[in-house]
Amino acid sequence: MAIKKRPISPRQKMINLLYVVLMAMLALNVSTEVLEGFSVVEDSLKRTIAGSTKQNNALYDVFAHQLKSNPEKVKAWFTKAEGVRKASDSLFNFVQQLKVDIVREADGSDADVRNIVNKENLEAASHVMLAPIEGKGRKLFEGINAYRNYILKMINDPTQRDIIAQNLSTEIPKGKRSMGKNWQEYMFESMPVSAAVTLLSKLQSDIRYAEGEVLHTLVANIDMKDIRVNKLDAFVIPEKTTLYPGETFSASIVMAAVDSTQQPDIYINGARVNLKNGKYAFTAGGVGQHSFGGYITMRNGSGEVLRRNFLQKYEVVAMPTAATVAADLMNVLYAGYTNPMSVSVSGIPQNAISMTMTGGTLTNKGNGHYVAVPSAVGRDVTFNITANDKGKVRSLGQAVFHVRKLPDPTAFIAVGTDRFKGGGLGKGALMGAGGIEAAIDDGILDIRFRVLSFETVFFDNMGNAVPMASAGNQFSERQRDAFRKLSRGKRFYVSNVSAVGPDGITRKLPQAMEVIVK
Repeated sequence: MAIKKRPISPRQKMINLLYVVLMAMLALNVSTEVLEGFSVVEDSLKRTIAGSTKQNNALYDVFAHQLKSNPEKVKAWFTKAEGVRKASDSLFNFVQQLKVDIVREADGSDADVRNIVNKENLEAASHVMLAPIEGKGRKLFEGINAYRNYILKMINDPTQRDIIAQNLSTEIPKGKRSMGKNWQEYMFESMPVSAAVTLLSKLQSDIRYAEGEVLHTLVANIDMKDIRVNKLDAFVIPEKTTLYPGETFSASIVMAAVDSTQQPDIYINGARVNLKNGKYAFTAGGVGQHSFGGYITMRNGSGEVLRRNFLQKYEVVAMPTAATVAADLMNVLYAGYTNPMSVSVSGIPQNAISMTMTGGTLTNKGNGHYVAVPSAVGRDVTFNITANDKGKVRSLGQAVFHVRKLPDPTAFIAVGTDRFKGGGLGKGALMGAGGIEAAIDDGILDIRFRVLSFETVFFDNMGNAVPMASAGNQFSERQRDAFRKLSRGKRFYVSNVSAVGPDGITRKLPQAMEVIVK
């Protein structure tokens, strides 16, 4: 039996119609607010672009000034900077023209990019960027790729490279909206004019940022600030300050930083001297304390003449008969480790000196250098030194060193050439790291250890510790997956690091490394 629908009263029809109209008005209000939000972002991007452009122009002015002061040194880097300026301006201006074309398509030939009328227009961006023959989206895609590759060739820092590569990326994110689309379709198809203009302004901001990073790199490469410091002194660098009668004194007299393209004027005892390769030499006199002095003049980057005085003392002593034995890196030796050693006897050639060792093994590396490997911790080792003096073997004494165990290393994450040992770390650098390394790195020693295993400890939303084991010295897939989920300001800890040193001893490092995602 068919069901007969109940007729709707005129009053109910009116209510339904008013509800539909109300919903449409609410949707229109939300759309307007969103479009106005793009205008706020656009204004912020304009200020950012203006600031970046001002900073970049200041660097170009510095390049031009330095070129006048020292063309031999600066010309090659100035040429590269001009190439960066040309490439950046070309892509920046092309993007600006695209913004103008899209707004004119929506508002007419007298349109103003700074005052868009039809912000909600969904056809203008598609027509300018995606038209079958005249569409400019493909040209923009190719221009971004070419510019990114050109810029990355001049950047060595891995963190800077990652930021620029991400900012200027043309890869399409995976998702339902990107299915079957190329980059320009994904970016501009059915995109409101206000949103399209904001996206292009973001690209212009990224261009100026990349331009600035390259300029700072080029400035660092030519050391444009090497003489523009608040303190600059003259230095005498002698080959040695203790001499024997009749020996030749030899020293370098330089400013704090040497520039091979600008030679300073050197005056000793009031007279200008011409030095060969910066070396000053004279024959030492009798035994006792002596000195000599003078001054150096040199022009800085602004053309001003700087003068710095110097005074060098030296001592002439009688010929000793004892040998000197020294550990190259420390005052003690470490068991199981290849400790570098040196031995010298004033007045006797290195090839005439011999040294033996008790309590370990000793390897002669030539020219007075040895490698000592003590056999046991806590047992002193003794070095015996002899010299072949005109066919006769003469004993020159002994030297005794204490033997200790190698100290524990410090765990770190290799980030390019830097060793990150805790604190803030960019997520890109974290994801690019392979794992944990360890070394004794105290300014005297630099001894690498082999990491066997470690743990990372994360904390869930309830504050519970979640430890994760490594894959040897590398981050495990589970750890990397946890890294991907970390947001800025989140932290985790690297602990229970197990490492083995060159002495063959495996140790568990007591300290934990805190990593805060930036």
